[in-house]
Amino acid sequence: MMSAFESRVEFVRRLSSSQIEQLWRMFQSEPSGRGRRLDDVRRAIEHSDLIFPLCDHETGRIVAFARVLTDFVYNAFILDLIIDPHDPNPGLGKLLVDAITSHPALLFVEHLELACRDEMVPVFERVGFEPEVRNTRRMRKIQTPLLGEPSVATKAS
Repeated sequence: MMSAFESRVEFVRRLSSSQIEQLWRMFQSEPSGRGRRLDDVRRAIEHSDLIFPLCDHETGRIVAFARVLTDFVYNAFILDLIIDPHDPNPGLGKLLVDAITSHPALLFVEHLELACRDEMVPVFERVGFEPEVRNTRRMRKIQTPLLGEPSVATKAS
């Protein structure tokens, strides 16, 4: 049975310019997204394989968002999962994760992965994610990106 808040939200395929600006403002309220530039957020969305914007049906306001980078076979990485902190509806995160894990293009992907803060580990464990898998460890190299639009930014053919 659909809850009251589920009937007032919908996933949309594309984001308008004003919705991208709203998403950018949402990122500014999160430690991991603070300082992102609006143009970079636009490019990240444009170059993502799948996006999951969950919007208020009446206003078009984004209430939750995530994007996925994937090879559609072995790995899919869930990025930028964010819930509007001003939305009073519990369950938006679960609705968002359920939509991602049940998306037809991801049903045959072997590994769905995400990164989260320590306090979020129990939340993702409840929906089937494991904190460590077969002695693997995420690693990161931080670099300073070149300023401006990249001259070559295409996906592999």
